[in-house]
Amino acid sequence: MPKGTLDTVTASQTSSSTAVTAVDVTSANMPEVPIDAEVHEPHFVVVESRFEEFLVRLWSRRWLAPLAILGCMAAAATWVLSNNPVDDRADPLGPCVFKAFTGLDCPGCGGTRMVWYLLHGDLLQAARFHLMALIAVPVLLYAYLALVADRVGKFRLPSVNIPGGIIAGYALGWVLFVVARNLPWAPFTSFYV
Repeated sequence: MPKGTLDTVTASQTSSSTAVTAVDVTSANMPEVPIDAEVHEPHFVVVESRFEEFLVRLWSRRWLAPLAILGCMAAAATWVLSNNPVDDRADPLGPCVFKAFTGLDCPGCGGTRMVWYLLHGDLLQAARFHLMALIAVPVLLYAYLALVADRVGKFRLPSVNIPGGIIAGYALGWVLFVVARNLPWAPFTSFYV
C-alpha cells in the first residue's frame, strides 16, 4: 500500500470466524504512533465494526483534533456570550451544586464570569473572578496553537517544557486561592464571588 493512503483489508480472527477490518493508519506526514488496539502489523490497526473503522479513518485526518477543539472553544464562548453570567438573572444551568451544598466557592467558581470578562477585554475583572484560571489561559492557547502548527501546518512552534516544580507551584497556588477566597475576613473577602 502506498504511504499517505488509508486502505482497508479483510482479515480473519484466530479465535473465531468473524471477519475484522485492518485499517492502514500510516501517513507520509504522520509520525508512527501506536493506537490502543490490537496491532497485527506495524502499520495496521484491527477494528471490528464499520463504526470503529469510521472513527479510525476520521481520527487519522490531521486537522480533526484541532478542529474539534476549536469547535468546543467556540461553543463555550457562544454559550457564555449568550447567557450573561454577570447579570441578576438565574443561570440556565442552575446554581453551582458544590456551592449550594456547602456554601463555599468551589475551585471553578467564577470561571464562567472570568471568561465573560476576558471575552470583553476586561482583564482586571477577569482576574478578580478567577485569577488562577486566567493565568492558565495563555499557556493553553499556546498549546493549542502548537497543536495546530504541528498537525495542520508544515512547521513546529518552539517547544516549551514547563518544569515540574512550576506545575506543582501552580497547583499549590490554585489550592491556596480556593482556601483564601473562602476565608470570611479582609483582605480575602475581595476574592469572594
